[in-house]
Amino acid sequence: MIPLFFLVVCAEGLVAFLLVVKIGPLRELVMKGLDQVKMRRGTVLTIAGTIFVILFSNLVSILKIQNKGSKLGTMTPMDQVLWRTNLLEATLMGFSLFLAFLIDRMHHYMRKLIKFRSNSGDSKQEVDRLEKEKLQLKEKEEKTAQEVKRLQKEISSLTEILNKLKSESAEKDKQVETAEAHVVALQKQAADLLLEYDRLLEDNQNLQNQAHGFRS
Repeated sequence: MIPLFFLVVCAEGLVAFLLVVKIGPLRELVMKGLDQVKMRRGTVLTIAGTIFVILFSNLVSILKIQNKGSKLGTMTPMDQVLWRTNLLEATLMGFSLFLAFLIDRMHHYMRKLIKFRSNSGDSKQEVDRLEKEKLQLKEKEEKTAQEVKRLQKEISSLTEILNKLKSESAEKDKQVETAEAHVVALQKQAADLLLEYDRLLEDNQNLQNQAHGFRS
């Protein structure tokens, strides 16, 4: 089992190294592979539990051999070989479980970091979009303000023209009233002149009649 756990520890060390150091697309491949492994979480926990049970069994065996050696005062060559073998296996299994836990945490936090960066990128795009909308609204506001100023100038100009026309209309009304009064006065004067002319004609006729009577 020692060669197997040695290969497992080497593989886990390589995976941890690739997670820490980015070498081309290898980190992404390792992350995808760990995603696939985590999808089979039951199997992983079963393997980890089995390794832990074997580790515990090796530790118990180590303690038994040590207790046996302490009772006898020395360990037989066979006990020494078993003690060293169990110690090496326990060390490899413990280190394997530690690396597995370390890789799991690294994968977890790297996924969080990737998600955070993705959200940050989306937030940045949203901020850029809002900035663009803000600039567009500001441009529209400036155009609207210019249009309002132009309309205010037109209204002011039209108001001046209207006041001028009202003033001219009032002056024309006064001129019309003056002309009408003058016409009335002339009509009255003409009527007086006609009356005077009729009186003069009548006096002239009387004078002619008197003169004709004197001649007769």
